[in-house]
Amino acid sequence: MFAVWLAIIYGAGLVGIIFALFLARQVLGSDRGTPEMQNIASKIFQGAMAFLKRQYTTIAYLAVVAAVALGVLLAVLQNSKPTSGTSIDGVGLGIKTSVAFLVGALCSGLSGFIGMYIAVQANLRTAAAARRSLADALTMSLRGGAVSGFLVVALSLMGVTTILLAYGGTSFGSDFKDEATVNNILTSIVGFGFGASFVALFAQLGGGIYTKAADVGADLVGKVEAGIPEDDPRNPAVIADLVGDNVGDCAGRGADLFESTAAENIGAIILGAVLYKVSPTHDAAWVMFPLVIMALGIIASLIGVLVVRPSKKMHDAMSDLNIGYYTTAFFCVIGLVGVSFWMFGSTGYADANWKFALCGIFGILTSFAFVLFTQYYTAGAWRPVREIAEASKTGPATVVIAGTAVGFETTAPSTLVIGAALLGSYFVGDSIPGLPLGGIFGTAVATMGMLMSAAYILAMDTFGPITDNAGGITEMSDSPKEVREITDALDSVGNTTKALTKGYAVGSAALAAFLLFSAYLEAAKLMSPSSTVQKPEPLVNLANPVVFVGGFIGAALIFLFSSMTVRAVGKAAGSMIEEVRRQFRSDPGIMAGTSEPDYARCVDISTRGALKAMVMPGLLAVGTPIIVGLTLRAQGAAGMLMIGTIVGVLMANYLNNAGGAWDNAKKYIEAGNLKDATGKVLGKKSDAHAAAVVGDTVGDPFKDTSGPSLHVLIKLLSTITLVLVPLFI
Repeated sequence: MFAVWLAIIYGAGLVGIIFALFLARQVLGSDRGTPEMQNIASKIFQGAMAFLKRQYTTIAYLAVVAAVALGVLLAVLQNSKPTSGTSIDGVGLGIKTSVAFLVGALCSGLSGFIGMYIAVQANLRTAAAARRSLADALTMSLRGGAVSGFLVVALSLMGVTTILLAYGGTSFGSDFKDEATVNNILTSIVGFGFGASFVALFAQLGGGIYTKAADVGADLVGKVEAGIPEDDPRNPAVIADLVGDNVGDCAGRGADLFESTAAENIGAIILGAVLYKVSPTHDAAWVMFPLVIMALGIIASLIGVLVVRPSKKMHDAMSDLNIGYYTTAFFCVIGLVGVSFWMFGSTGYADANWKFALCGIFGILTSFAFVLFTQYYTAGAWRPVREIAEASKTGPATVVIAGTAVGFETTAPSTLVIGAALLGSYFVGDSIPGLPLGGIFGTAVATMGMLMSAAYILAMDTFGPITDNAGGITEMSDSPKEVREITDALDSVGNTTKALTKGYAVGSAALAAFLLFSAYLEAAKLMSPSSTVQKPEPLVNLANPVVFVGGFIGAALIFLFSSMTVRAVGKAAGSMIEEVRRQFRSDPGIMAGTSEPDYARCVDISTRGALKAMVMPGLLAVGTPIIVGLTLRAQGAAGMLMIGTIVGVLMANYLNNAGGAWDNAKKYIEAGNLKDATGKVLGKKSDAHAAAVVGDTVGDPFKDTSGPSLHVLIKLLSTITLVLVPLFI
């Protein structure tokens, strides 16, 4: 049966890659539009590639240094103080973990690069397709995003599986009960998740700082001071802004979701291996189940993309994307239930099949809930965004106040949804007779259920920056009004999909963090032994001063990290603002339309600012758990993980949703939906619009830099402590 499971995993991974290549060929072979469109798209492509080259060169140096340091630390420690329950020597552990780290880092970086490369090709094709119909443009942008989604998830699935097999995972397919061999495998593979998290953090930080520095500079000087439209070719920062959509939302998010799926798979495998060791049948299903579930998620997402067949008439494109998502979720449920009954039926535990299937359904319902309430708080059809738009009538201060209130409010439903998912899946799993850690594994199954739709979710996420860029290309190429109306409609939907996927990302991060926290407790021997207690319980007590202080540090880390990322955007944006003002002053021909701005200068300013500013927050995120673990030991690190995760999830929710609501309040006004007491439309160039632009500018670093970076930070804390747990015991 082990061979059959591997065939499903690699078969689905190859199907995902082949499907992505098919879509890429379809996108690249499509109409490239007018020469003017091609010229603008070429500048975006060159700027994005130049940034990624410099960014990933910097990250590569940091990753190599981190890999060497990690290997040396583990080698020295393992020789002087061997890890309990393992038989691997220090040099072997150091080499294996470092290699896994580098492979994870390489795959994470490749995922980000692929996501951005296809996006900057699809944006031109989407702009060209908008000259024909909304349906063609929607199909082009979604399928362009799907290339990234399927390649990222397939690479993650096959990467984790391959590193597991390379480090001895084939042993799970034979009837052996050597606990030391199992522990050797688990101790070595966690480096893959750490490497993926390491690169994802710096990719998200650098891309997020770049995009928002350019966006803030373009908006404040272009829209507010100069009074020119968004994506106006006279704005020197407009190309940098369009480049930023790709390096932040595409490259950064691609690396983020690769890291999410990889880290969650590894965490679930670790917990599954514990059950493999204690179960009477020693069934490999406990270890392989998370991988098989992710494989079926790729197939379900593929069906979801293919069923999106939009009408040729103008309509709400969000409804088409929702149909694809609902279809994906439906097939995820079918696959989840079928695999649960198939794989858990022979494990020797009564009711394990249908109860774990129910846990997975809890995870799928959680993703539904996050999509729905995020849409409520960030889409213009509902009360929160309209409330912020109304506040714009009295100036920017009230816009900021209203958006802040909305952001704080969103933490309540997210807490209830996450709490319900964790408690529901825990108690259902815990009710399986005689199964130690059944409750914890139930939460792992819920996490995997939520992540089954990751390929489709990433396609929706990348859809956003593709349509945003397409709108910029049509505006700068002076395309007809009806073409811009189509790209504007898609851009508005894209803003919503980006907000939805951020909600999905933070929800999955919360479930995953609990999963990885449980894996850390098991690895750090902070669970009561299952041999003497039927249901092992955590041995971490918040009343312990060491745990309490560790938790305090974890909470402070979230605030300090957020402060550093927002400040980084502010400083880089300040340089951009000064440059745009300088160009307007020194060359009046720019505003007259008789001379072209120096776009390359603005791109260079954003690039240098982002690369310089991403290092310190990244080092803070990596260094803090190491220092806490070395000084406060395993208990203190557990407290840091526990409280840091809780505060990080709530902070990310606030930042993501407040920023998204401010953004769509501005879009709501630009669409002509806001009116004064006499019925007069308060649209573009009105005082209300100017106030909304200020709110949107405040929210830019929230939703596109700090919030998404926190998604990665939450999981990085878990993966780095999991890798270095031998240092902390």
